[in-house]
Amino acid sequence: MLKGAIVGFGFISGKGHHPAYLKREDVEIVAVADLCPARLEAARAAAPGARLYSTWQELLDKERGLDFIDISTPPNVHAEIALQALARGVHVLCEKPLTPSVVEALSLVEAARKHRRVVFPAHNYKHAPVVKFAHEVIDSGRIGTVRAVTLNTFRTTHAKGVKEWKTDWRRDKKISGGGIAMDHGSHSFYLTFAWLGSLPTHVTAKALTLDRQWDTEDNLNAVLTFPNGYAHAFLTWTAGVRKVVYSLQGTDGALVIDDDDWELTTGKSSGKPQVEKGVIESDWMDASHTKWFNSLFDQFRTAMRTGDFVNRELREAVACVQIIETSYRSSAEASRELPLPIDVTTL
Repeated sequence: MLKGAIVGFGFISGKGHHPAYLKREDVEIVAVADLCPARLEAARAAAPGARLYSTWQELLDKERGLDFIDISTPPNVHAEIALQALARGVHVLCEKPLTPSVVEALSLVEAARKHRRVVFPAHNYKHAPVVKFAHEVIDSGRIGTVRAVTLNTFRTTHAKGVKEWKTDWRRDKKISGGGIAMDHGSHSFYLTFAWLGSLPTHVTAKALTLDRQWDTEDNLNAVLTFPNGYAHAFLTWTAGVRKVVYSLQGTDGALVIDDDDWELTTGKSSGKPQVEKGVIESDWMDASHTKWFNSLFDQFRTAMRTGDFVNRELREAVACVQIIETSYRSSAEASRELPLPIDVTTL
């Protein structure tokens, strides 16, 4: 039985992580910290056996025997909490983005290695059933070698926080670190790594703020150059519909994903392409993504068990932060193409 603590009992932990933990027989959430009294009361109702703290510092000071901590706070405090947890010998599961800056992300890699504890990002999109199907298609070779990927993420607004505490915190740069690129970019970027089988070398990007009442962007266009192809990611909080549309273009076919619907075209080289269609229920409309969490946590548990402290997921999280940070710089420099100098495979 793993003993865990949650820091930040907002929407994603209250509606996503904690309900998933309750259904597991190998995890007990023994403590929860949140600076909002109303959210602590929500935690008391959801986890009546857990000890409650108004600060994460008090939780770490008083709790003994913790196996892991689940950091579900806004990004501006991810690094600080994670570093203190690692120094106390506690493994870390952290919501995306891992950190708002590359410097902070690299500090977590160093600390994970120094303290011999796992840092693992909550990169949950790769655990969606239809995304797993895309991996199976690539591995089967049915569409040949993937050379181009497009990822369109449409949202009608920014994700809202709980009503008891700063519902619009994602539009406050001091708290969020950025807008839709910071909040949602990681999901698109780590999928490109898997689908193109490599890491990007350059990025050019344009960030736009259509709703001027906020100081964070609500639209991002980014083109990633890979050694063997490219990826185009478009993210928006100002769409007319909530949807994800992904396409994987291969040398012998293509796979197009439209939420749960998929269309697979194979046999392009034969001159007689075949088209298949299907539906794989993946619960895209459920923003908590509770049903994807067990698969993710199983990977986290394996990393803890095997001592994979600086794991592939952590390296990919650093790569995502580097892309986000460089995208902002590219946009500020008239969308100039910029290199991604850090080779995360060497971390």
